[in-house]
Amino acid sequence: MPKPRVLISDALSPAAVQIFKDRGIDVTFDANLGKDKDKLAAMIGEYDGLAIRSATKVTAKLLESAKNLKVIGRAGIGVDNVDIPAATARGVIVMNTPFGNSITTAEHAIALMFALARQIPAADISTQGGKWEKNRFMGVELEAKTLGLVGAGNIGSIVARKAIGVGMKVIAYDPYLTPERAVAMGVEKVELEKLLARADIITLHVPMTEQTRNILSREALAKTKKGVRIINCARGGLVDEEALAEAIKSGHVAGAAFDVFSVEPAETNPLFGLENVICTPHLGASTSEAQENVALQVAEQMSDYLLAGAITNAVNFPSITAEDAPKLKPFVALGEKLGSFIGQLTEAHIKGIRIAYEGKVGELNTRPITAAAVAGVLRPFKPGINMVNAQAIAKDKGIAVEAITRDAPENLESRVKIYVEAEDTIRHAAGTVLSDGLPRIVEIRDIKMDAEFAPHMLYVRNDDKPGFIGRFGSLLGEKAINIATFNLGRDKPGGDAICFVAVDDSISDEVLAAIKAIPHVKRANRLMF
Repeated sequence: MPKPRVLISDALSPAAVQIFKDRGIDVTFDANLGKDKDKLAAMIGEYDGLAIRSATKVTAKLLESAKNLKVIGRAGIGVDNVDIPAATARGVIVMNTPFGNSITTAEHAIALMFALARQIPAADISTQGGKWEKNRFMGVELEAKTLGLVGAGNIGSIVARKAIGVGMKVIAYDPYLTPERAVAMGVEKVELEKLLARADIITLHVPMTEQTRNILSREALAKTKKGVRIINCARGGLVDEEALAEAIKSGHVAGAAFDVFSVEPAETNPLFGLENVICTPHLGASTSEAQENVALQVAEQMSDYLLAGAITNAVNFPSITAEDAPKLKPFVALGEKLGSFIGQLTEAHIKGIRIAYEGKVGELNTRPITAAAVAGVLRPFKPGINMVNAQAIAKDKGIAVEAITRDAPENLESRVKIYVEAEDTIRHAAGTVLSDGLPRIVEIRDIKMDAEFAPHMLYVRNDDKPGFIGRFGSLLGEKAINIATFNLGRDKPGGDAICFVAVDDSISDEVLAAIKAIPHVKRANRLMF
């Protein structure tokens, strides 16, 4: 197997480059490549992985040139510079490192809070200008003030801990914050309107989504407590900057400290030049420790995926731990092949896919298996589909996907059964993974069998009549088709029977037509896996 190849197109710690090399990955490092989109597009097609920071813009157009790309690793939390839908459509995993700069960003928010409360930047400029304006810079204490967290995730929880440490009362708005977690953090969970009305200082720690865009809108700012101070170290666009500037000028808002802006680099902004406003150039993650942490994390995550299939901190696919990856790998292969088998038998429009996980397999992280099964079912209709984009494509086509767990049959430890509902009928088949780690098909149309998958196979359904097998085998012999394995099953003597045959080469149209012409054949399909 050739070594995976990774391209680093932004400035990244040399330690990250060494991690790739130590893990056996061929790495190319050009810190300025991300700024040259044409050169990057010309190179990207050779690589399995792309490691970036914020300078590289991964657009849909760039992805068209990334023929072999499997993973994009963003050293940092924000993935605004990556076209996530386009990457997903092409089956490319997009990872970030959401925890590498959490402490640094939280500390910057706390630093801005202190600086704003005591007007430190303006006082520094005044004093160094030869003035001694002691009475001009009257500050406020943070002790006993109410801090309103908008977003109580990883960074927000660190801010809360530090704020409680300086004697502040913390209230939090976060739809995903459970009451138990709020108690553990030492904060009071409230709705947004109550937070706006009660908070002396508001600090934002949410991602930028359609739901959070302008979460502090003109209307929301009007509901805030008079004299409130607002901190934003999260993402630009969470606050209506025009409305905030007006609220500061009117005296309703006492001040603001922003590290992020709706347009960056921010050469102009409504907040610039206002008294009681502090602005920094997106420094939340700018410490030597944070830069090193995110670089090391992205290198480890990308290496784990390219070498072992482990997926960590992906924004467009469920996580697979390094411990789970070896256990999941054979079942992912089973899901894909079993789904492909049914997909190749289906010609009518597909309405739904249901995957039943029976026995111990149901205790695993089954989401990757589900994704693989859906990809297998749909691949005959959508070449290029894979685990990453399969469920998005199914949703786009109006195909319902359901996964359930239940007890395994008595004779098997684990079994996966896939049902595909098409407009003409429901087709189903089941498979398992035995001790040899190879996926097997163990049931087709409720008929038991035990067959391995092979690159070229024949599926024949026929009436169980004497002499059929002889005629079928003779035909293959006459056509110089070598049989690798021959698996049979039937529901009852003289009833419905199945042949599942592995052959050495692909079956021609002529041979397939001859098989269909054998007496008692109900259907015949050539299959590829």
